[in-house]
Amino acid sequence: MEIALREEHEQLRDVVRKFLADHSDEETVRALMASEKGYDVTVWKQLAQELGLVGLIVPESYGGAGFGAIELAIAMEEMGRALLCAPYLSTAVLAASAILESGDHAAMEALLPRIASGEAIATLALTEPSGSWDASGSRMQAVAQGDGFVLSGVKTNVLDGHVADILLVVARSDAGLGMYQVEGGAAGLMRTALPVLDQTRKLAQLEFDRTPAKLIGREGGAEVPLAQALDLAAAALAAEQLGGAQRCLEMSVEYAKTRIQFGRPIGSFQAIKHKCADMLVATELAKSAVYNAGFTAAESPEDFATAASLAKAYCSDAFMHAAAETLQIHGGIGFTWEHPVHLYLKRAKSSQLLFGDPIHHRERLARHLSI
Repeated sequence: MEIALREEHEQLRDVVRKFLADHSDEETVRALMASEKGYDVTVWKQLAQELGLVGLIVPESYGGAGFGAIELAIAMEEMGRALLCAPYLSTAVLAASAILESGDHAAMEALLPRIASGEAIATLALTEPSGSWDASGSRMQAVAQGDGFVLSGVKTNVLDGHVADILLVVARSDAGLGMYQVEGGAAGLMRTALPVLDQTRKLAQLEFDRTPAKLIGREGGAEVPLAQALDLAAAALAAEQLGGAQRCLEMSVEYAKTRIQFGRPIGSFQAIKHKCADMLVATELAKSAVYNAGFTAAESPEDFATAASLAKAYCSDAFMHAAAETLQIHGGIGFTWEHPVHLYLKRAKSSQLLFGDPIHHRERLARHLSI
């Protein structure tokens, strides 16, 4: 399998990078992360309607762009580099892929055009107080009532759950694990924004008390589709982590060239050179892992779960290492609220845990490889 980006891929990167340079600079990020919603509605509409990024993986028949994992990785890499504050991962990746993998054509027709157009924010509510990202561990109850279901229980660490118009909730009925659609304003639903380490990515706790819900897909048949959706989400998050790591490397090199100590740039000192060199190696390996996952999804989908876990495990560590070393290179100024280094460090830590930490993904990788 040849891993090589084509000219149109680089054109996509250029468009996304230019847009984010104009709409996701540091001042904007700081303003949005302090806001209640956590994103700019106007910019979200532009991402959806002018750039077509919100419907990037949505088929054209449902109003999307009809692209795949490679293009998604490029977009996510640029968003990670700019610390974009938007419900993109929750809506355009996690929710969109869960609906697509469900095989429920009625749900696709009803929901995907709303997502692709930017009309609706959507998210997947999977994790419970246990903290597991393994769908098989979900214990929330779904009980049949009339033509639908009612849900009772608690979901936590739900991406953008406090603002989502569409909630895809994982719960168990007598038939097994299922995925259920709940409207954001449904009766018996209480949503609470959670205090978070990474303020650029909002999380919420959702409490359901006999909340009305609609089944998506086959009752009891959600485990495999959810696993496939989570694989894509993990690979997309790995691409975002790659972008963050690359920006940390850029900041470190820029600072090492201009910070004078003992009459010379600190980049001339061997210790700083080694830190930057190690960051470069880790970032390049992360890039290989990310695009290996993207091309595997396109050309060898049966191996995608392995490639996704590999990318998520490696990129989690690479971004965390890059952010920590960037902080060390910047010294005292890197610890201050005014400097952007801490924003990347917090994003690195939160992303390391999201969708399963490196240990979780290495264990999955070992199972896939029968080690």
